[in-house]
Amino acid sequence: MTVNKDATALAADLATGVLSARDLTETAIAAIEAKDGAINAVVVHDFDRARRAAVEADKRLAAGERLPLLGVPVTIKESFDTAGLPTSWGLEAFRHAIAAEDAVVVGRLRAAGAIILGKTNVSEGLSGWNATNAVYGRTDHPLAPGHTPGGSSSGAAAAIAAGLSALDIGSDLGGSIRGPAHFCGIFGHNSTAGLLPLRGHVLAGRKARLDMSAPGPMANSARDLALGLSIMAGPDLDEATGYRLALPAARHDTVSDFRVLVLPEHPLVPTEPCVRQAVETFALALARRGASVQSALGIIPDPAQSTSIYMALLGGALGLGQTAEAAEQGRAKVAALLPEDQSISAMRLRASVISHADWLVANEARVKLRRAWRELFKPYDAVICPPTSVPALTHADAAATHIEVDGQTIDAGDTVAWASLATAAGLPATVMPVGKTPDGRPLGVQIIGPYLEDYTPIRLAELMSPAEAN
Repeated sequence: MTVNKDATALAADLATGVLSARDLTETAIAAIEAKDGAINAVVVHDFDRARRAAVEADKRLAAGERLPLLGVPVTIKESFDTAGLPTSWGLEAFRHAIAAEDAVVVGRLRAAGAIILGKTNVSEGLSGWNATNAVYGRTDHPLAPGHTPGGSSSGAAAAIAAGLSALDIGSDLGGSIRGPAHFCGIFGHNSTAGLLPLRGHVLAGRKARLDMSAPGPMANSARDLALGLSIMAGPDLDEATGYRLALPAARHDTVSDFRVLVLPEHPLVPTEPCVRQAVETFALALARRGASVQSALGIIPDPAQSTSIYMALLGGALGLGQTAEAAEQGRAKVAALLPEDQSISAMRLRASVISHADWLVANEARVKLRRAWRELFKPYDAVICPPTSVPALTHADAAATHIEVDGQTIDAGDTVAWASLATAAGLPATVMPVGKTPDGRPLGVQIIGPYLEDYTPIRLAELMSPAEAN
Protein backbone atom coordinates (compact mmCIF):
# COMPACT_ATOMS: atom_id res chain seq x y z
CA MET A 1 0.00 0.00 0.00
CA THR A 2 1.45 3.41 -1.05
CA VAL A 3 0.43 7.01 -1.63
CA ASN A 4 -0.31 6.57 -5.34
CA LYS A 5 -1.55 10.03 -6.32
CA ASP A 6 0.10 13.40 -6.28
CA ALA A 7 -0.75 15.98 -3.63
CA THR A 8 -2.95 18.00 -6.00
CA ALA A 9 -5.14 14.99 -6.73
CA LEU A 10 -5.26 13.95 -3.09
CA ALA A 11 -6.37 17.43 -2.05
CA ALA A 12 -9.13 17.32 -4.66
CA ASP A 13 -10.30 13.90 -3.48
CA LEU A 14 -10.37 15.11 0.11
CA ALA A 15 -12.35 18.21 -0.84
CA THR A 16 -14.98 16.19 -2.70
CA GLY A 17 -15.24 13.48 -0.05
CA VAL A 18 -13.74 10.71 -2.16
CA LEU A 19 -11.13 10.27 0.58
CA SER A 20 -11.05 11.06 4.28
CA ALA A 21 -7.94 12.57 5.83
CA ARG A 22 -8.01 9.85 8.46
CA ASP A 23 -8.01 7.01 5.91
CA LEU A 24 -5.37 8.71 3.78
CA THR A 25 -3.12 9.27 6.79
CA GLU A 26 -3.51 5.66 7.90
CA THR A 27 -2.63 4.54 4.38
CA ALA A 28 0.53 6.64 4.43
CA ILE A 29 1.53 5.40 7.88
CA ALA A 30 0.93 1.80 6.84
CA ALA A 31 3.10 2.31 3.77
CA ILE A 32 5.95 3.67 5.86
CA GLU A 33 5.68 0.85 8.37
CA ALA A 34 5.54 -1.81 5.63
CA LYS A 35 8.14 -0.52 3.17
CA ASP A 36 10.52 1.89 4.84
CA GLY A 37 12.51 -0.55 6.93
CA ALA A 38 14.91 -1.38 4.12
CA ILE A 39 14.85 2.14 2.65
CA ASN A 40 15.16 4.20 5.85
CA ALA A 41 13.78 7.39 4.32
CA VAL A 42 11.33 8.63 6.98
CA VAL A 43 13.62 8.56 10.00
CA VAL A 44 11.56 10.61 12.47
CA HIS A 45 7.93 9.52 12.95
CA ASP A 46 5.19 11.82 14.19
CA PHE A 47 2.30 9.43 13.66
CA ASP A 48 0.29 10.18 16.80
CA ARG A 49 0.10 13.89 16.05
CA ALA A 50 -0.58 13.10 12.37
CA ARG A 51 -3.56 10.95 13.34
CA ARG A 52 -4.96 13.69 15.55
CA ALA A 53 -4.42 16.25 12.80
CA ALA A 54 -6.26 13.99 10.35
CA VAL A 55 -9.30 13.77 12.61
CA GLU A 56 -9.32 17.56 12.87
CA ALA A 57 -8.87 17.92 9.09
CA ASP A 58 -11.92 15.75 8.45
CA LYS A 59 -13.99 17.96 10.74
CA ARG A 60 -12.83 21.07 8.89
CA LEU A 61 -13.52 19.49 5.51
CA ALA A 62 -16.99 18.42 6.62
CA ALA A 63 -17.64 21.99 7.74
CA GLY A 64 -16.84 23.21 4.23
CA GLU A 65 -13.36 24.60 4.87
CA ARG A 66 -11.02 24.43 1.89
CA LEU A 67 -7.25 24.88 1.95
CA PRO A 68 -4.67 23.85 -0.69
CA LEU A 69 -3.39 20.83 1.29
CA LEU A 70 -6.11 20.28 3.89
CA GLY A 71 -5.78 16.66 5.00
CA VAL A 72 -2.81 15.76 2.74
CA PRO A 73 0.01 13.85 4.51
CA VAL A 74 3.53 15.14 3.81
CA THR A 75 7.05 14.68 5.11
CA ILE A 76 9.70 17.25 5.99
CA LYS A 77 13.46 17.17 5.39
CA GLU A 78 15.14 16.64 8.78
CA SER A 79 17.11 19.88 8.54
CA PHE A 80 13.97 22.05 8.74
CA ASP A 81 12.72 22.79 12.24
CA THR A 82 9.40 21.11 12.99
CA ALA A 83 7.97 21.91 16.39
CA GLY A 84 8.46 19.08 18.87
CA LEU A 85 10.76 17.04 16.61
CA PRO A 86 14.58 16.84 16.48
CA THR A 87 16.66 18.86 14.05
CA SER A 88 20.15 17.39 13.93
CA TRP A 89 21.26 17.61 10.29
CA GLY A 90 22.52 14.09 10.99
CA LEU A 91 25.13 15.40 13.42
CA GLU A 92 25.65 13.45 16.62
CA ALA A 93 26.08 16.59 18.70
CA PHE A 94 22.52 17.63 17.84
CA ARG A 95 20.86 14.22 18.12
CA HIS A 96 18.55 15.41 20.91
CA ALA A 97 18.00 19.01 19.79
CA ILE A 98 14.22 19.48 19.72
CA ALA A 99 12.77 22.37 17.72
CA ALA A 100 10.56 24.76 19.65
CA GLU A 101 8.72 26.02 16.57
CA ASP A 102 8.27 25.31 12.89
CA ALA A 103 10.59 26.68 10.22
CA VAL A 104 8.75 29.29 8.17
CA VAL A 105 8.21 27.00 5.18
CA VAL A 106 7.05 24.15 7.45
CA GLY A 107 4.61 26.48 9.17
CA ARG A 108 3.24 27.59 5.83
CA LEU A 109 2.63 24.00 4.74
CA ARG A 110 0.91 23.30 8.05
CA ALA A 111 -1.21 26.46 7.69
CA ALA A 112 -2.24 25.19 4.23
CA GLY A 113 -3.66 22.09 5.91
CA ALA A 114 -0.82 19.62 5.40
CA ILE A 115 -0.50 16.76 7.88
CA ILE A 116 3.10 16.12 8.86
CA LEU A 117 3.95 12.42 9.08
CA GLY A 118 7.55 12.91 10.16
CA LYS A 119 10.98 13.90 8.90
CA THR A 120 13.21 12.48 6.18
CA ASN A 121 16.88 11.59 6.25
CA VAL A 122 19.82 13.73 5.13
CA SER A 123 23.48 13.40 4.30
CA GLU A 124 25.53 14.25 7.39
CA GLY A 125 25.78 17.99 7.85
CA LEU A 126 23.86 18.36 4.56
CA SER A 127 27.09 17.64 2.72
CA GLY A 128 27.61 15.21 -0.13
CA TRP A 129 25.37 12.59 -1.71
CA ASN A 130 26.10 9.52 0.38
CA ALA A 131 22.72 9.68 2.21
CA THR A 132 24.14 8.59 5.55
CA ASN A 133 24.84 10.00 8.99
CA ALA A 134 25.64 8.87 12.52
CA VAL A 135 22.21 9.73 13.90
CA TYR A 136 19.87 7.93 11.50
CA GLY A 137 22.07 5.68 9.39
CA ARG A 138 21.90 5.25 5.64
CA THR A 139 19.02 5.68 3.21
CA ASP A 140 18.85 3.24 0.31
CA HIS A 141 17.52 3.91 -3.18
CA PRO A 142 13.94 2.59 -3.41
CA LEU A 143 14.16 1.85 -7.15
CA ALA A 144 17.80 0.74 -7.35
CA PRO A 145 18.74 -1.01 -4.09
CA GLY A 146 22.40 -0.73 -3.24
CA HIS A 147 22.57 2.78 -4.69
CA THR A 148 22.31 6.19 -3.06
CA PRO A 149 19.21 8.34 -3.53
CA GLY A 150 21.57 11.33 -3.49
CA GLY A 151 22.00 14.10 -1.00
CA SER A 152 21.48 16.03 0.97
CA SER A 153 17.69 15.74 0.50
CA SER A 154 18.17 11.98 0.53
CA GLY A 155 15.15 10.74 2.44
CA ALA A 156 12.82 13.25 0.81
CA ALA A 157 13.55 11.94 -2.67
CA ALA A 158 13.51 8.31 -1.54
CA ALA A 159 10.21 8.69 0.32
CA ILE A 160 8.47 10.27 -2.65
CA ALA A 161 9.87 7.74 -5.12
CA ALA A 162 8.76 4.89 -2.85
CA GLY A 163 5.22 6.25 -2.52
CA LEU A 164 5.61 7.01 1.17
CA SER A 165 4.92 10.73 0.86
CA ALA A 166 3.28 13.00 -1.67
CA LEU A 167 5.34 16.11 -0.93
CA ASP A 168 8.50 17.15 0.91
CA ILE A 169 10.69 20.23 1.28
CA GLY A 170 14.27 20.09 0.09
CA SER A 171 17.07 22.60 0.41
CA ASP A 172 19.64 23.20 -2.30
CA LEU A 173 23.05 24.85 -2.13
CA GLY A 174 25.04 22.51 -4.37
CA GLY A 175 22.33 20.40 -5.97
CA SER A 176 20.75 18.95 -2.82
CA ILE A 177 17.29 19.02 -4.40
CA ARG A 178 18.26 18.57 -8.02
CA GLY A 179 20.65 15.64 -7.54
CA PRO A 180 18.26 13.48 -5.48
CA ALA A 181 15.35 14.28 -7.82
CA HIS A 182 17.47 13.17 -10.77
CA PHE A 183 18.73 10.05 -8.97
CA CYS A 184 15.25 8.98 -7.85
CA GLY A 185 13.11 9.87 -10.85
CA ILE A 186 10.96 12.52 -9.16
CA PHE A 187 10.33 16.25 -9.61
CA GLY A 188 12.28 18.85 -7.64
CA HIS A 189 12.53 22.63 -7.76
CA ASN A 190 15.46 24.80 -6.71
CA SER A 191 13.72 28.12 -6.16
CA THR A 192 14.88 31.62 -7.05
CA ALA A 193 17.33 32.84 -4.40
CA GLY A 194 15.49 34.39 -1.46
CA LEU A 195 12.03 33.41 -2.67
CA LEU A 196 11.42 30.89 0.12
CA PRO A 197 12.48 31.93 3.64
CA LEU A 198 15.28 29.95 5.28
CA ARG A 199 14.39 30.91 8.85
CA GLY A 200 14.28 27.70 10.83
CA HIS A 201 16.95 25.98 8.74
CA VAL A 202 20.05 26.85 10.76
CA LEU A 203 21.48 24.87 13.67
CA ALA A 204 22.01 26.94 16.80
CA GLY A 205 25.69 27.59 17.40
CA ARG A 206 26.76 26.54 13.90
CA LYS A 207 27.62 28.44 10.75
CA ALA A 208 24.62 29.71 8.85
CA ARG A 209 25.61 28.91 5.23
CA LEU A 210 22.60 30.90 4.06
CA ASP A 211 24.13 32.52 1.00
CA MET A 212 22.82 30.82 -2.17
CA SER A 213 20.95 28.11 -0.26
CA ALA A 214 17.37 27.76 -1.48
CA PRO A 215 14.51 25.63 -0.17
CA GLY A 216 12.09 24.12 -2.64
CA PRO A 217 9.37 21.51 -3.09
CA MET A 218 10.00 17.89 -4.07
CA ALA A 219 7.11 15.84 -5.41
CA ASN A 220 5.80 13.29 -7.91
CA SER A 221 4.47 15.85 -10.37
CA ALA A 222 5.34 19.26 -11.72
CA ARG A 223 1.97 20.65 -10.72
CA ASP A 224 2.76 19.72 -7.12
CA LEU A 225 5.95 21.77 -7.42
CA ALA A 226 3.83 24.76 -8.42
CA LEU A 227 1.42 24.08 -5.57
CA GLY A 228 4.18 23.71 -2.97
CA LEU A 229 5.95 26.81 -4.23
CA SER A 230 2.77 28.90 -4.09
CA ILE A 231 2.27 27.91 -0.45
CA MET A 232 5.84 28.35 0.81
CA ALA A 233 7.06 31.39 -1.15
CA GLY A 234 6.91 34.93 0.13
CA PRO A 235 8.73 37.50 2.27
CA ASP A 236 9.48 36.96 5.95
CA LEU A 237 10.12 39.25 8.95
CA ASP A 238 11.41 42.71 7.92
CA GLU A 239 10.71 42.21 4.21
CA ALA A 240 7.13 41.18 4.96
CA THR A 241 6.52 44.62 6.46
CA GLY A 242 6.45 46.24 3.05
CA TYR A 243 6.82 43.59 0.36
CA ARG A 244 4.11 41.41 -1.17
CA LEU A 245 4.81 38.54 -3.52
CA ALA A 246 3.37 38.61 -7.03
CA LEU A 247 5.22 36.02 -9.10
CA PRO A 248 4.48 36.13 -12.82
CA ALA A 249 2.65 33.24 -14.41
CA ALA A 250 4.54 30.87 -16.67
CA ARG A 251 5.51 32.55 -19.91
CA HIS A 252 3.75 29.94 -22.06
CA ASP A 253 1.14 27.24 -21.80
CA THR A 254 2.06 25.44 -25.02
CA VAL A 255 5.36 23.65 -25.67
CA SER A 256 5.58 25.09 -29.17
CA ASP A 257 5.82 28.63 -27.76
CA PHE A 258 8.96 27.91 -25.71
CA ARG A 259 12.40 29.08 -26.87
CA VAL A 260 14.95 26.70 -25.36
CA LEU A 261 18.75 26.44 -25.26
CA VAL A 262 20.48 23.08 -24.75
CA LEU A 263 23.76 22.45 -22.89
CA PRO A 264 24.51 18.71 -22.63
CA GLU A 265 28.21 19.16 -21.73
CA HIS A 266 30.09 21.37 -19.26
CA PRO A 267 33.58 22.70 -20.05
CA LEU A 268 34.94 21.95 -16.57
CA VAL A 269 33.52 18.53 -15.75
CA PRO A 270 32.83 15.31 -17.70
CA THR A 271 29.31 13.91 -17.86
CA GLU A 272 28.26 10.31 -18.36
CA PRO A 273 27.01 9.58 -21.90
CA CYS A 274 23.65 8.31 -20.63
CA VAL A 275 23.06 11.60 -18.80
CA ARG A 276 24.02 13.67 -21.85
CA GLN A 277 21.86 11.51 -24.08
CA ALA A 278 18.87 11.99 -21.79
CA VAL A 279 19.21 15.77 -22.18
CA GLU A 280 19.63 15.50 -25.95
CA THR A 281 16.63 13.19 -26.26
CA PHE A 282 14.55 15.62 -24.23
CA ALA A 283 15.66 18.44 -26.54
CA LEU A 284 14.53 16.41 -29.56
CA ALA A 285 11.16 15.80 -27.90
CA LEU A 286 10.80 19.55 -27.37
CA ALA A 287 11.61 20.22 -31.01
CA ARG A 288 9.15 17.57 -32.20
CA ARG A 289 6.43 19.36 -30.27
CA GLY A 290 7.28 22.65 -31.95
CA ALA A 291 9.55 24.38 -29.45
CA SER A 292 12.44 26.46 -30.75
CA VAL A 293 15.55 24.54 -29.65
CA GLN A 294 19.19 25.41 -30.25
CA SER A 295 22.62 24.91 -28.72
CA ALA A 296 23.46 27.06 -25.71
CA LEU A 297 27.17 27.23 -26.59
CA GLY A 298 28.33 30.78 -27.11
CA ILE A 299 24.94 32.17 -26.09
CA ILE A 300 24.60 31.61 -22.36
CA PRO A 301 27.01 33.24 -19.91
CA ASP A 302 30.28 31.31 -19.77
CA PRO A 303 29.63 28.15 -17.68
CA ALA A 304 33.26 28.09 -16.51
CA GLN A 305 32.99 31.65 -15.22
CA SER A 306 29.68 30.84 -13.52
CA THR A 307 31.33 27.92 -11.74
CA SER A 308 34.26 30.10 -10.69
CA ILE A 309 31.93 32.74 -9.20
CA TYR A 310 29.87 30.06 -7.50
CA MET A 311 32.89 28.35 -5.95
CA ALA A 312 34.22 31.65 -4.57
CA LEU A 313 30.89 32.53 -2.98
CA LEU A 314 30.38 28.97 -1.75
CA GLY A 315 33.80 28.98 -0.11
CA GLY A 316 32.88 32.07 1.85
CA ALA A 317 29.77 30.33 3.15
CA LEU A 318 31.37 26.96 3.90
CA GLY A 319 34.50 28.48 5.42
CA LEU A 320 32.56 30.44 8.00
CA GLY A 321 33.56 29.31 11.46
CA GLN A 322 36.57 27.18 10.50
CA THR A 323 39.39 27.06 13.04
CA ALA A 324 42.52 29.18 12.68
CA GLU A 325 44.54 26.00 12.24
CA ALA A 326 42.33 24.79 9.40
CA ALA A 327 42.54 28.19 7.72
CA GLU A 328 46.33 28.19 7.99
CA GLN A 329 46.54 24.72 6.47
CA GLY A 330 44.27 25.86 3.66
CA ARG A 331 46.42 28.88 2.90
CA ALA A 332 49.51 26.66 2.71
CA LYS A 333 47.79 24.40 0.18
CA VAL A 334 46.68 27.41 -1.87
CA ALA A 335 50.24 28.75 -1.92
CA ALA A 336 51.36 25.48 -3.50
CA LEU A 337 48.87 25.76 -6.38
CA LEU A 338 50.09 26.80 -9.80
CA PRO A 339 48.53 30.08 -10.98
CA GLU A 340 47.34 28.40 -14.18
CA ASP A 341 45.47 25.71 -12.25
CA GLN A 342 41.85 26.69 -12.76
CA SER A 343 40.34 23.29 -12.04
CA ILE A 344 37.25 23.07 -9.87
CA SER A 345 39.32 21.47 -7.13
CA ALA A 346 41.69 24.44 -7.19
CA MET A 347 38.74 26.84 -7.17
CA ARG A 348 37.36 25.05 -4.13
CA LEU A 349 40.68 25.21 -2.30
CA ARG A 350 41.21 28.92 -2.98
CA ALA A 351 37.64 29.66 -1.94
CA SER A 352 38.06 27.88 1.39
CA VAL A 353 40.35 30.69 2.58
CA ILE A 354 38.87 33.56 0.57
CA SER A 355 39.28 37.03 2.05
CA HIS A 356 36.34 39.32 2.58
CA ALA A 357 37.69 41.65 -0.11
CA ASP A 358 37.92 38.81 -2.65
CA TRP A 359 34.44 37.61 -1.66
CA LEU A 360 33.13 41.09 -2.43
CA VAL A 361 34.78 40.91 -5.86
CA ALA A 362 33.03 37.59 -6.45
CA ASN A 363 29.75 39.06 -5.26
CA GLU A 364 30.08 41.92 -7.73
CA ALA A 365 30.73 39.36 -10.45
CA ARG A 366 27.53 37.62 -9.37
CA VAL A 367 25.57 40.85 -9.86
CA LYS A 368 26.97 41.19 -13.39
CA LEU A 369 26.26 37.52 -14.07
CA ARG A 370 22.63 37.98 -13.06
CA ARG A 371 22.38 40.92 -15.46
CA ALA A 372 23.79 38.78 -18.26
CA TRP A 373 21.20 36.08 -17.58
CA ARG A 374 18.46 38.73 -17.53
CA GLU A 375 19.44 39.77 -21.04
CA LEU A 376 19.63 36.15 -22.16
CA PHE A 377 16.11 35.46 -20.96
CA LYS A 378 14.65 38.19 -23.14
CA PRO A 379 14.87 36.14 -26.37
CA TYR A 380 14.91 32.74 -24.62
CA ASP A 381 12.71 31.08 -21.99
CA ALA A 382 14.74 28.20 -20.58
CA VAL A 383 18.07 26.39 -20.62
CA ILE A 384 18.10 22.60 -20.33
CA CYS A 385 21.12 20.68 -19.08
CA PRO A 386 22.04 17.74 -16.82
CA PRO A 387 21.23 18.06 -13.11
CA THR A 388 24.62 16.42 -12.38
CA SER A 389 27.19 14.30 -14.20
CA VAL A 390 26.10 10.78 -13.22
CA PRO A 391 23.03 8.67 -12.49
CA ALA A 392 22.59 7.20 -9.01
CA LEU A 393 25.87 5.81 -7.68
CA THR A 394 26.48 2.74 -5.58
CA HIS A 395 26.87 3.50 -1.89
CA ALA A 396 30.59 2.80 -2.14
CA ASP A 397 31.06 5.27 -5.00
CA ALA A 398 28.87 7.84 -3.27
CA ALA A 399 31.19 7.73 -0.23
CA ALA A 400 34.37 7.99 -2.31
CA THR A 401 36.35 11.21 -2.71
CA HIS A 402 36.95 10.47 -6.40
CA ILE A 403 34.67 8.91 -9.01
CA GLU A 404 35.05 7.84 -12.62
CA VAL A 405 32.93 9.77 -15.10
CA ASP A 406 33.02 8.97 -18.81
CA GLY A 407 36.45 7.39 -18.45
CA GLN A 408 37.94 10.20 -16.35
CA THR A 409 38.72 10.14 -12.64
CA ILE A 410 37.55 13.35 -10.99
CA ASP A 411 36.99 14.78 -7.53
CA ALA A 412 33.44 13.76 -6.61
CA GLY A 413 32.67 17.33 -5.65
CA ASP A 414 33.45 18.61 -9.14
CA THR A 415 30.00 17.59 -10.36
CA VAL A 416 28.64 20.60 -8.46
CA ALA A 417 29.50 22.52 -11.64
CA TRP A 418 26.09 21.57 -13.03
CA ALA A 419 24.33 23.03 -9.98
CA SER A 420 26.41 26.19 -10.19
CA LEU A 421 24.88 27.34 -13.50
CA ALA A 422 21.60 28.32 -11.85
CA THR A 423 22.76 28.87 -8.28
CA ALA A 424 25.56 31.34 -9.07
CA ALA A 425 22.96 33.75 -10.45
CA GLY A 426 20.16 32.79 -8.05
CA LEU A 427 18.02 31.35 -10.85
CA PRO A 428 15.19 28.84 -10.47
CA ALA A 429 15.79 25.34 -11.80
CA THR A 430 13.36 22.45 -12.09
CA VAL A 431 14.39 18.80 -12.39
CA MET A 432 12.05 16.30 -13.98
CA PRO A 433 12.45 12.58 -14.81
CA VAL A 434 13.01 11.83 -18.50
CA GLY A 435 14.17 8.23 -18.73
CA LYS A 436 16.26 5.44 -17.28
CA THR A 437 19.65 3.85 -17.73
CA PRO A 438 19.77 0.33 -19.22
CA ASP A 439 19.92 -1.08 -15.68
CA GLY A 440 16.87 0.91 -14.57
CA ARG A 441 18.33 3.90 -12.72
CA PRO A 442 16.33 7.10 -13.29
CA LEU A 443 17.61 9.97 -15.40
CA GLY A 444 16.50 13.58 -15.16
CA VAL A 445 16.92 16.90 -16.90
CA GLN A 446 17.46 20.33 -15.33
CA ILE A 447 15.39 23.21 -16.67
CA ILE A 448 16.80 26.62 -15.74
CA GLY A 449 14.43 29.57 -15.91
CA PRO A 450 14.50 33.37 -15.52
CA TYR A 451 14.98 35.04 -12.14
CA LEU A 452 11.72 35.07 -10.14
CA GLU A 453 9.91 33.33 -13.01
CA ASP A 454 9.84 29.98 -11.23
CA TYR A 455 6.56 28.96 -12.78
CA THR A 456 8.10 29.00 -16.27
CA PRO A 457 10.49 26.01 -15.86
CA ILE A 458 7.91 24.24 -13.69
CA ARG A 459 5.28 24.68 -16.41
CA LEU A 460 7.60 23.39 -19.11
CA ALA A 461 8.26 20.32 -16.96
CA GLU A 462 4.51 19.86 -16.53
CA LEU A 463 3.83 20.17 -20.25
CA MET A 464 6.57 17.64 -21.02
CA SER A 465 5.55 15.12 -18.36
CA PRO A 466 3.86 11.93 -19.64
CA ALA A 467 0.46 12.87 -18.19
CA GLU A 468 0.43 16.08 -20.27
CA ALA A 469 2.13 14.70 -23.36
CA ASN A 470 -0.40 11.89 -23.92
